[in-house]
Amino acid sequence: MSQSTPALRLENIVKTFPGVRALDGVSLEVLPGEVHALMGENGAGKSTLMKVLGGLHQPDEGKIIVSEQLVRMASPLDAKSKGIVFIHQELSLASELTVAENIYLGELPKKRFGLVDWQKLYAQTDEILAKLKVGFNAKTRVGDLSIANQQMVEIARALTVDAKAVIFDEPTASLTDAEKVVLFDVIADLKDHGVGIIYISHRMEEIFKITDRISVLRDGSYRGTLVTAETNEDEITQLMIGRSLDLSRNVNHNELGDTALEVKGLSCGKLYRDISFEVRRGEVVGFYGLVGAGRTEIAETLFGLREPSAGKIFLDGQETRIHSPADAISKGISLVPEDRKGQGLVLGMNCRDNMTLPQVDDLKAGPFVAEGAEVAIFDQYRDRLDIRTPGWKQTVGNLSGGNQQKIVIGKWLSMHPNVLIVDEPTRGIDVGSKSEIHNLIRELAGHGYAVIVISSEMPEVLHVSDRIVAMYSGEIIRTFTSDEVTEDNLIQAISGITPDKAA
Repeated sequence: MSQSTPALRLENIVKTFPGVRALDGVSLEVLPGEVHALMGENGAGKSTLMKVLGGLHQPDEGKIIVSEQLVRMASPLDAKSKGIVFIHQELSLASELTVAENIYLGELPKKRFGLVDWQKLYAQTDEILAKLKVGFNAKTRVGDLSIANQQMVEIARALTVDAKAVIFDEPTASLTDAEKVVLFDVIADLKDHGVGIIYISHRMEEIFKITDRISVLRDGSYRGTLVTAETNEDEITQLMIGRSLDLSRNVNHNELGDTALEVKGLSCGKLYRDISFEVRRGEVVGFYGLVGAGRTEIAETLFGLREPSAGKIFLDGQETRIHSPADAISKGISLVPEDRKGQGLVLGMNCRDNMTLPQVDDLKAGPFVAEGAEVAIFDQYRDRLDIRTPGWKQTVGNLSGGNQQKIVIGKWLSMHPNVLIVDEPTRGIDVGSKSEIHNLIRELAGHGYAVIVISSEMPEVLHVSDRIVAMYSGEIIRTFTSDEVTEDNLIQAISGITPDKAA
């Protein structure tokens, strides 16, 4: 097959669900040895298109052509047998099995009489893991690995078959900077071997770093394909959402009220040490640092998920101890967690029940929950946060990432907290929804909330924060106001360079 012949071609794919035309004649082609980005807002049709390609949905109309052969994908296993491999954003691993068993699940090498050839299995797996330069082996139990390393196991699966095309769906969401380098090396190796890559990500810097072409979907329709080297972020954004975004740093300061939260000398074993800061009403304080800096662990301590080993916490000037999440909620602290799907939502439940879950006991009329009161709360925050859903009965798992995040935020706002902690507020969310979440955070501060934002994205903390706390290896290195912070001094701080060293 020549390099000009597509490794994969989708022609005029149509998919309709009750009341929704999810895909409206979408076409896409991926060349051998090409990294092809697929971009669009959450809800634009990317996931549906990939589920059609992967055999999870059957198209109502259209064709799938792999290596010039018209094919029908009957199931994910069928898609894999035809050379289409998926690296999913949501991990689909069996935590009790070994790395080797997960990588070759359903395809374990066999000896005579159907017995598993364990020696061959482990040897094959360790050979693949060597290419990924990971620090674990074939016999490691997957449940003992970090989320980032579990992602690397997902990636290892792609290397077990003669792939024609590999689809990466937000592959760097849980990876450290060092692991991203390894991932990009793996993608480059696949590219050199003539494999076509579909790369789905909301991270513009990655898209412009590793892709050759970019295709954009909006509202289930194909909007165009651009050569990466010949376009820019603004043009892609315009195609995705039909407008430009303001991602400048925050210059609009709210009038600040009293100190809502103060922390003095807080420590938690080796996770973080001697942490002191305060957050006033009307203020957004951003926490920025590398993976492992201790930011999330501080949030978990404030929410009662961890017990501090030293230090004091003050709410409205009064010292307090927080022993559990229920204790934190009762004292006016709410946490929007980093993992909204695993920790913030019950994906199989409807929107209303997710939003009112923490206050079910308070909404009871006798032994039953007052449905009218639940619906009233949902309606209030659906309107306030502009949550796009047909109604409260919609299953949360069917919403876009941005709307799921708004459900989590609405859940905690309905508890009327004094302090709102938001951990990685826009992870896995498209640029349009990201802008809405940023505006919402600033609006909440404007209404007198004390807000803590934890983010791994520098543009995000610069855009929403009044002050930025820079952390390195469990310590606060420096705190900046939005007026004095620069990208250079912020990078120095999260690298452990203190002001005296910088000087």
